[in-house]
Amino acid sequence: MAQIVVPTLGESVSEATVAQWLKKEGDTVKADEPILELETDKVTLEVNAPSAGTLVSISVKQGENVKVGAILGEIGAGSAANDVKPAAAAPALAAAAPAQAAPAPAAAPSSSALDNSGPAVRKMVADNNVDVSNVAGSGKDGRLTKDDVVRATSAPTPATSAVAAPQAPRETGPREERVKMTRLRQRIAVRLKEAQNTAAMLTTFNEVDMTAVMELRNKYKDSFEKKHGVKMGFMSFFVKAAVTALKDIPAVNGEINGEDIIYKNYYDLGVAVSTPQGLVVPVVKDCDSKSMAAIEKDIADKGTRARDGKLTIDEMTGGTFTITNGGVFGSLMSTPILNSPQSGILGMHKIQQRPVVMPDGSIAARPMMYLALSYDHRIIDGRDAVTFLVKVKEAIEDPQRLILDI
Repeated sequence: MAQIVVPTLGESVSEATVAQWLKKEGDTVKADEPILELETDKVTLEVNAPSAGTLVSISVKQGENVKVGAILGEIGAGSAANDVKPAAAAPALAAAAPAQAAPAPAAAPSSSALDNSGPAVRKMVADNNVDVSNVAGSGKDGRLTKDDVVRATSAPTPATSAVAAPQAPRETGPREERVKMTRLRQRIAVRLKEAQNTAAMLTTFNEVDMTAVMELRNKYKDSFEKKHGVKMGFMSFFVKAAVTALKDIPAVNGEINGEDIIYKNYYDLGVAVSTPQGLVVPVVKDCDSKSMAAIEKDIADKGTRARDGKLTIDEMTGGTFTITNGGVFGSLMSTPILNSPQSGILGMHKIQQRPVVMPDGSIAARPMMYLALSYDHRIIDGRDAVTFLVKVKEAIEDPQRLILDI
């Protein structure tokens, strides 16, 4: 018998949900053939058969939670008729039991539990001023995990527990449908609220005339696509413009770490992508050294795989700044929320013809877009935020600046 186990899910990810089984008990499977999908709070990933044979048992049903290393099922050699099914398949590990089951009380961690935890966990504790004496570690040997710290930062304080305590599920009406939130949606909710709670978030606005970029795109889009095999979009212009502005205003590309500021001299930009499961932010790395064609290819590839749930965790971590485009859905103006621990996020919006007073005093209809920069006021001053947007505006309205890097 070959056991199917939950693989390592990536840093800070210790639990997943069985999204769906692609095979059923009795099915013949090939080695390395996908047999089920796991959903984490970041990505959906496939688990492949460890060997060829027959899926003789499924230990964890769809919708149940599992820890890394948990046994999901077993594969036997030969056909289903020749395999003896175990008398009682393990229903799931204790960690994967339904949420209604009352967990055994865990002792609060000592300072050594925190000391033995990873650097990422210690950073989260320091950034959020978490009292570890009140947090039970769920990791090996009682060590704290990132999930423990997230739960602690989102938990109500005693003073507010009476108001913030979750309500019991209400009865569903005849024309209502109750659907459990996906792990990704739950994680989005936690991270967005965490950003609001930990950052001094503020948004500043500007507008940009898209005439020059649209004329350039209309002139070269066919030859661009013929040569590079990808369409020329607007996003690569904004990525390049953002990199130019980030070089001049490095605080927008920085991050607060305890009592220090980390300035990042590299430009890995997250590009928000809407998927059926929720919003994900794949990262386009080294944007300062990539051509516009390479950026467009990277965005198109990651966008497609994001919607198919094929992104890896590594492709969604390590970003220094984020760009989101609500304009594709018709948004005229919005205030994007920071992608923690980043300190800035640029919001693009719908291009709309509006009357504009030209330098000579005449009025003309121009394709205009509102830009929004949400930023952490603890590290970025208002002057820097406004200057950043002005530099993006100047680069878009005069695209030759991107070529000349000015």
